[in-house]
Amino acid sequence: MSIKKGSAVWEGSFKQGGGSISTESGALKKAAYGVSARFEDQPGSNPEELIAAAHASCFSMALSLMLGEAGFEPAMIETEAAVRLEKVGDSYAITSSHLSVHARIPGIDPEKFSEIATQAKAGCPVSKVLNAEITMDATLLVE
Repeated sequence: MSIKKGSAVWEGSFKQGGGSISTESGALKKAAYGVSARFEDQPGSNPEELIAAAHASCFSMALSLMLGEAGFEPAMIETEAAVRLEKVGDSYAITSSHLSVHARIPGIDPEKFSEIATQAKAGCPVSKVLNAEITMDATLLVE
């Protein structure tokens, strides 16, 4: 079992207030977040961006593990997750996360890569926790 911690502080009203987020590792230390970063493309972080980074990194690690178990060693896996926040009824919800994957994996054929990538998409712990549609485009780069 592993427990990892993150924390947030918020001060002020919803629209005019702001906050900071931190992680126990120190990767984020009092990083600013707020409404303008979430809904108005202003500087600062937001929950959806953090979930996207978590999903991309989790998937990449899961894909690397599963490739290794199948006898392949990836030279590079690059993943971007696009998390969608939408108004649903009277509130907001994360409705989807789309993974865009580019990988260089010596000796693997495209069909096997696609099969393992699909398994990693379903098996990644962050995919399992998201109550959202998860889609993926996976591209095998040829050297």
